[in-house]
Amino acid sequence: MTLKQRLILFAATGGMVGYAPVAPGTWGTLVGIPLIFLCSVLPLSWQTFAVVLFIMGAVWIAQEAEPIFEKKDPGAIVIDEIAGYLVALVGLPVTFTSLLAGFLLFRFFDIVKPFPIRYFERQFSGGAGVVLDDIFAGLYTGLVLRLFF
Repeated sequence: MTLKQRLILFAATGGMVGYAPVAPGTWGTLVGIPLIFLCSVLPLSWQTFAVVLFIMGAVWIAQEAEPIFEKKDPGAIVIDEIAGYLVALVGLPVTFTSLLAGFLLFRFFDIVKPFPIRYFERQFSGGAGVVLDDIFAGLYTGLVLRLFF
């Protein structure tokens, strides 16, 4: 395996947490917490810009990682959960309550996949197919959090 492939797998698996034997997506979502803290010190426009860049990077990394795993959307790829959780909390105050509520809601929407989340998961392939459903789960979560807060 080349160094590039190793780095892609490291990023795609959220620093290897994607290899957790149980609930890798849940562990991957937790990896997003330090990134949320980093984003929270930025003005909203820069937070949004940073999250969009992260999403673009996540799509590219997922696109590159799928052939290495030789599987469509393998569970070990968790960079999509990280991106979705960032989307959910961008622009919100970072408190224990917002992090916990965001985490629980995001995992709910990511697992249940209400319309149109499942549609995006099925319609797109490659990196976009891996990441888009989580972005929509993050958007749903963010909407509910904004209604709550």
